[in-house]
Amino acid sequence: MTLEEIMNEKNAGCCRGGGAEPKAPGNESSPKTKDDLRAQVSEAYSQAIQKARTGGGSCCGDATAAGVAAQTAGYTSEEKTRFTDAAQSSFGCGNPLAFVQVEEGQTVLDLGSGAGFDLLIASQKVGRRGLVIGVDMTDAMLEAARENILRAEVENVELRKGTIEDLPVEDATVDWVISNCVINLSPEKPRVFAEIARVLRSGGHFSVSDIVVEQLPEELRSQAAIYSACIGGAISESEYLAGLRTAGLLDVTVTERSVYDETQLRGMVAGDLEALGVPPQLLDAQLKNVVGKVWSAKISGRRP
Repeated sequence: MTLEEIMNEKNAGCCRGGGAEPKAPGNESSPKTKDDLRAQVSEAYSQAIQKARTGGGSCCGDATAAGVAAQTAGYTSEEKTRFTDAAQSSFGCGNPLAFVQVEEGQTVLDLGSGAGFDLLIASQKVGRRGLVIGVDMTDAMLEAARENILRAEVENVELRKGTIEDLPVEDATVDWVISNCVINLSPEKPRVFAEIARVLRSGGHFSVSDIVVEQLPEELRSQAAIYSACIGGAISESEYLAGLRTAGLLDVTVTERSVYDETQLRGMVAGDLEALGVPPQLLDAQLKNVVGKVWSAKISGRRP
Protein backbone atom coordinates (compact mmCIF):
# COMPACT_ATOMS: atom_id res chain seq x y z
CA MET A 1 0.00 0.00 0.00
CA THR A 2 1.33 3.47 -0.87
CA LEU A 3 1.49 6.40 1.51
CA GLU A 4 -1.35 8.08 -0.36
CA GLU A 5 -3.60 5.02 -0.04
CA ILE A 6 -2.93 4.76 3.69
CA MET A 7 -3.61 8.42 4.34
CA ASN A 8 -6.74 8.49 2.21
CA GLU A 9 -8.19 5.76 4.42
CA LYS A 10 -7.83 7.77 7.61
CA ASN A 11 -8.29 11.31 8.86
CA ALA A 12 -5.14 13.44 8.86
CA GLY A 13 -5.13 15.79 11.85
CA CYS A 14 -2.12 17.61 13.24
CA CYS A 15 -1.09 17.70 16.88
CA ARG A 16 -3.77 15.37 18.16
CA GLY A 17 -5.22 15.58 21.64
CA GLY A 18 -6.89 12.81 23.59
CA GLY A 19 -10.35 11.45 22.87
CA ALA A 20 -12.24 11.38 19.59
CA GLU A 21 -10.71 13.04 16.57
CA PRO A 22 -12.50 16.35 15.80
CA LYS A 23 -14.29 16.47 12.50
CA ALA A 24 -13.79 20.10 11.65
CA PRO A 25 -13.40 21.08 8.00
CA GLY A 26 -9.91 20.16 6.86
CA ASN A 27 -9.45 16.93 8.79
CA GLU A 28 -9.88 15.11 5.49
CA SER A 29 -6.65 14.22 3.72
CA SER A 30 -7.01 16.62 0.80
CA PRO A 31 -8.87 19.90 1.52
CA LYS A 32 -10.47 21.24 -1.64
CA THR A 33 -11.01 24.92 -0.93
CA LYS A 34 -9.07 27.81 0.59
CA ASP A 35 -11.58 27.97 3.44
CA ASP A 36 -11.07 24.24 4.06
CA LEU A 37 -7.34 24.83 4.36
CA ARG A 38 -7.76 27.74 6.77
CA ALA A 39 -10.17 25.72 8.91
CA GLN A 40 -7.74 22.80 8.91
CA VAL A 41 -4.82 25.00 9.97
CA SER A 42 -6.86 26.77 12.65
CA GLU A 43 -8.04 23.45 14.11
CA ALA A 44 -4.54 22.00 13.98
CA TYR A 45 -3.03 24.94 15.82
CA SER A 46 -5.84 25.08 18.36
CA GLN A 47 -4.89 21.54 19.28
CA ALA A 48 -1.18 22.37 19.04
CA ILE A 49 -1.35 25.22 21.54
CA GLN A 50 -3.34 23.08 23.96
CA LYS A 51 -0.72 20.34 23.78
CA ALA A 52 2.21 22.74 23.95
CA ARG A 53 0.84 24.32 27.12
CA THR A 54 0.72 20.87 28.71
CA GLY A 55 4.07 19.65 27.39
CA GLY A 56 2.90 18.09 24.11
CA GLY A 57 3.93 18.51 20.47
CA SER A 58 3.55 21.15 17.79
CA CYS A 59 2.80 21.29 14.09
CA CYS A 60 6.07 22.74 12.87
CA GLY A 61 8.26 20.51 14.97
CA ASP A 62 8.60 18.65 18.21
CA ALA A 63 7.67 20.98 21.05
CA THR A 64 8.55 18.52 23.78
CA ALA A 65 11.77 20.51 23.91
CA ALA A 66 10.42 23.86 22.78
CA GLY A 67 13.24 25.76 24.46
CA VAL A 68 15.78 23.84 22.39
CA ALA A 69 13.78 24.45 19.25
CA ALA A 70 13.68 28.15 20.00
CA GLN A 71 17.42 28.28 20.58
CA THR A 72 18.19 26.57 17.28
CA ALA A 73 15.82 29.00 15.57
CA GLY A 74 17.98 31.93 16.62
CA TYR A 75 16.56 33.07 19.95
CA THR A 76 18.86 33.95 22.82
CA SER A 77 18.86 32.37 26.25
CA GLU A 78 17.85 35.74 27.69
CA GLU A 79 14.79 35.97 25.43
CA LYS A 80 13.70 32.44 26.28
CA THR A 81 14.19 32.98 29.99
CA ARG A 82 12.40 36.32 30.07
CA PHE A 83 9.34 35.01 28.23
CA THR A 84 9.41 31.34 29.17
CA ASP A 85 5.73 30.53 28.70
CA ALA A 86 5.54 32.15 25.27
CA ALA A 87 8.78 30.48 24.19
CA GLN A 88 7.42 27.06 25.11
CA SER A 89 4.42 27.69 22.87
CA SER A 90 6.45 28.93 19.91
CA PHE A 91 6.00 26.97 16.67
CA GLY A 92 8.38 29.07 14.61
CA CYS A 93 11.25 28.15 12.33
CA GLY A 94 13.54 31.16 12.84
CA ASN A 95 13.74 34.43 14.76
CA PRO A 96 12.49 37.14 12.37
CA LEU A 97 13.70 39.87 14.72
CA ALA A 98 17.31 38.69 14.99
CA PHE A 99 19.70 41.39 13.78
CA VAL A 100 16.96 43.62 12.36
CA GLN A 101 17.09 47.34 13.10
CA VAL A 102 13.76 47.86 14.85
CA GLU A 103 13.90 51.20 16.64
CA GLU A 104 12.15 52.72 19.63
CA GLY A 105 8.83 54.35 18.79
CA GLN A 106 8.20 52.24 15.69
CA THR A 107 5.19 50.05 14.87
CA VAL A 108 5.75 46.33 14.30
CA LEU A 109 3.13 43.99 12.82
CA ASP A 110 3.40 40.21 13.32
CA LEU A 111 1.53 38.06 10.80
CA GLY A 112 0.19 34.93 12.50
CA SER A 113 1.38 36.03 15.92
CA GLY A 114 0.49 32.79 17.71
CA ALA A 115 1.15 32.67 21.44
CA GLY A 116 3.04 35.96 21.30
CA PHE A 117 6.73 35.13 21.72
CA ASP A 118 7.83 37.42 18.89
CA LEU A 119 5.33 40.07 20.00
CA LEU A 120 6.96 40.23 23.41
CA ILE A 121 10.45 40.47 21.97
CA ALA A 122 9.33 43.23 19.59
CA SER A 123 7.67 45.08 22.46
CA GLN A 124 11.06 45.46 24.12
CA LYS A 125 12.61 46.82 20.94
CA VAL A 126 9.98 49.51 20.22
CA GLY A 127 9.70 50.65 23.84
CA ARG A 128 6.86 52.52 25.51
CA ARG A 129 6.42 54.92 22.61
CA GLY A 130 6.13 52.11 20.08
CA LEU A 131 3.35 49.70 19.18
CA VAL A 132 3.33 46.00 18.36
CA ILE A 133 0.30 44.50 16.58
CA GLY A 134 -0.34 40.78 16.42
CA VAL A 135 -2.80 39.29 13.92
CA ASP A 136 -3.97 35.69 14.19
CA MET A 137 -7.09 33.86 13.00
CA THR A 138 -7.19 31.23 15.75
CA ASP A 139 -9.03 32.04 18.99
CA ALA A 140 -6.96 29.63 21.05
CA MET A 141 -3.75 31.32 19.93
CA LEU A 142 -5.12 34.78 20.69
CA GLU A 143 -6.16 33.60 24.14
CA ALA A 144 -2.69 32.18 24.82
CA ALA A 145 -1.09 35.41 23.61
CA ARG A 146 -3.30 37.52 25.89
CA GLU A 147 -2.27 35.42 28.88
CA ASN A 148 1.41 35.69 27.99
CA ILE A 149 1.15 39.45 27.47
CA LEU A 150 -0.57 39.91 30.83
CA ARG A 151 1.98 37.69 32.53
CA ALA A 152 4.82 39.76 31.04
CA GLU A 153 3.09 43.00 32.10
CA VAL A 154 3.53 44.45 28.62
CA GLU A 155 1.28 47.36 27.62
CA ASN A 156 2.38 48.21 24.08
CA VAL A 157 1.03 45.09 22.33
CA GLU A 158 -2.35 44.96 20.59
CA LEU A 159 -3.99 41.73 19.35
CA ARG A 160 -6.37 41.62 16.40
CA LYS A 161 -8.26 38.66 14.99
CA GLY A 162 -8.00 38.25 11.23
CA THR A 163 -6.32 36.46 8.36
CA ILE A 164 -2.99 37.39 6.88
CA GLU A 165 -4.61 37.62 3.42
CA ASP A 166 -6.90 40.41 4.64
CA LEU A 167 -5.14 42.18 7.48
CA PRO A 168 -7.20 44.31 9.88
CA VAL A 169 -4.59 47.06 9.58
CA GLU A 170 -4.80 50.45 7.85
CA ASP A 171 -2.72 51.32 4.80
CA ALA A 172 0.84 52.58 5.29
CA THR A 173 0.81 52.49 9.11
CA VAL A 174 3.53 49.95 9.92
CA ASP A 175 7.31 50.33 10.08
CA TRP A 176 8.10 46.60 10.24
CA VAL A 177 6.23 43.47 9.21
CA ILE A 178 7.48 40.24 10.72
CA SER A 179 6.26 36.65 10.47
CA ASN A 180 7.52 33.32 11.74
CA CYS A 181 6.69 30.12 9.86
CA VAL A 182 3.17 31.21 8.94
CA ILE A 183 3.01 32.43 5.34
CA ASN A 184 3.75 28.89 4.10
CA LEU A 185 0.34 27.91 5.52
CA SER A 186 -1.57 30.48 3.45
CA PRO A 187 -3.48 29.16 0.43
CA GLU A 188 -3.24 32.65 -1.14
CA LYS A 189 0.35 33.77 -0.78
CA PRO A 190 0.20 36.52 -3.45
CA ARG A 191 -2.51 38.21 -1.36
CA VAL A 192 -0.28 37.99 1.72
CA PHE A 193 2.62 39.58 -0.15
CA ALA A 194 0.32 42.35 -1.40
CA GLU A 195 -0.93 42.95 2.14
CA ILE A 196 2.63 43.32 3.40
CA ALA A 197 3.24 46.01 0.79
CA ARG A 198 -0.08 47.71 1.59
CA VAL A 199 0.39 48.10 5.34
CA LEU A 200 4.04 49.17 5.26
CA ARG A 201 4.87 52.83 5.34
CA SER A 202 7.06 54.22 2.58
CA GLY A 203 10.54 52.94 3.37
CA GLY A 204 9.16 50.38 5.84
CA HIS A 205 10.81 46.97 6.13
CA PHE A 206 9.80 43.35 6.49
CA SER A 207 11.65 40.37 7.95
CA VAL A 208 10.05 36.93 7.76
CA SER A 209 11.25 33.46 8.64
CA ASP A 210 9.51 30.72 6.71
CA ILE A 211 9.82 27.22 5.30
CA VAL A 212 10.46 26.77 1.58
CA VAL A 213 10.66 23.56 -0.43
CA GLU A 214 12.03 22.35 -3.74
CA GLN A 215 10.44 19.52 -5.75
CA LEU A 216 8.27 18.12 -2.96
CA PRO A 217 6.61 14.85 -4.08
CA GLU A 218 2.93 15.42 -4.82
CA GLU A 219 2.06 12.40 -2.68
CA LEU A 220 3.30 14.33 0.33
CA ARG A 221 2.19 17.81 -0.73
CA SER A 222 -1.46 16.79 -1.12
CA GLN A 223 -1.88 15.50 2.43
CA ALA A 224 -3.51 17.56 5.17
CA ALA A 225 -1.11 16.45 7.90
CA ILE A 226 1.89 17.50 5.83
CA TYR A 227 0.22 20.84 5.03
CA SER A 228 -0.32 21.66 8.71
CA ALA A 229 3.25 20.57 9.42
CA CYS A 230 4.36 23.64 7.42
CA ILE A 231 5.65 21.66 4.43
CA GLY A 232 2.76 20.78 2.11
CA GLY A 233 1.77 24.39 1.45
CA ALA A 234 5.31 25.76 1.17
CA ILE A 235 6.60 27.07 -2.14
CA SER A 236 10.09 27.27 -3.57
CA GLU A 237 12.49 29.98 -2.48
CA SER A 238 12.58 31.47 -5.97
CA GLU A 239 8.78 31.59 -6.15
CA TYR A 240 8.64 33.18 -2.71
CA LEU A 241 11.08 35.94 -3.66
CA ALA A 242 9.33 36.53 -6.98
CA GLY A 243 5.99 36.90 -5.19
CA LEU A 244 7.36 39.56 -2.86
CA ARG A 245 8.92 41.46 -5.75
CA THR A 246 5.71 41.26 -7.78
CA ALA A 247 3.92 42.89 -4.83
CA GLY A 248 6.22 45.90 -5.32
CA LEU A 249 8.69 45.22 -2.52
CA LEU A 250 12.37 46.02 -3.03
CA ASP A 251 15.74 44.66 -1.89
CA VAL A 252 14.19 41.23 -1.37
CA THR A 253 17.00 39.10 -0.01
CA VAL A 254 17.56 35.78 1.74
CA THR A 255 19.81 36.52 4.70
CA GLU A 256 19.86 33.06 6.32
CA ARG A 257 19.13 29.47 5.35
CA SER A 258 18.89 26.36 7.52
CA VAL A 259 18.40 23.13 5.57
CA TYR A 260 16.57 20.41 7.51
CA ASP A 261 18.19 17.02 7.82
CA GLU A 262 16.28 13.74 8.04
CA THR A 263 16.06 13.85 11.83
CA GLN A 264 14.58 17.35 11.80
CA LEU A 265 12.11 16.43 9.07
CA ARG A 266 11.01 13.42 11.07
CA GLY A 267 10.33 15.71 14.02
CA MET A 268 8.09 17.84 11.81
CA VAL A 269 5.96 15.15 10.21
CA ALA A 270 6.61 11.73 11.70
CA GLY A 271 4.13 12.02 14.55
CA ASP A 272 1.26 12.59 12.18
CA LEU A 273 2.26 9.90 9.71
CA GLU A 274 2.97 7.32 12.38
CA ALA A 275 -0.42 8.06 14.00
CA LEU A 276 -1.97 7.17 10.66
CA GLY A 277 -0.35 3.76 10.70
CA VAL A 278 2.26 4.48 8.04
CA PRO A 279 4.85 1.65 8.18
CA PRO A 280 8.27 2.88 9.40
CA GLN A 281 10.01 1.72 6.23
CA LEU A 282 7.57 3.69 4.07
CA LEU A 283 7.95 6.75 6.27
CA ASP A 284 11.75 6.49 6.03
CA ALA A 285 11.53 6.24 2.25
CA GLN A 286 9.34 9.34 2.04
CA LEU A 287 11.60 11.36 4.31
CA LYS A 288 14.67 10.39 2.29
CA ASN A 289 12.90 11.77 -0.77
CA VAL A 290 12.76 15.27 0.70
CA VAL A 291 16.09 15.54 2.54
CA GLY A 292 17.90 18.61 1.24
CA LYS A 293 14.69 19.98 -0.31
CA VAL A 294 13.17 21.66 2.75
CA TRP A 295 14.71 24.57 4.63
CA SER A 296 13.99 27.59 6.76
CA ALA A 297 14.79 30.88 5.07
CA LYS A 298 14.94 34.34 6.58
CA ILE A 299 13.85 36.87 3.98
CA SER A 300 13.95 40.65 4.24
CA GLY A 301 13.13 43.64 2.09
CA ARG A 302 11.41 47.01 2.07
CA ARG A 303 8.63 49.06 0.57
CA PRO A 304 9.76 51.84 -1.79
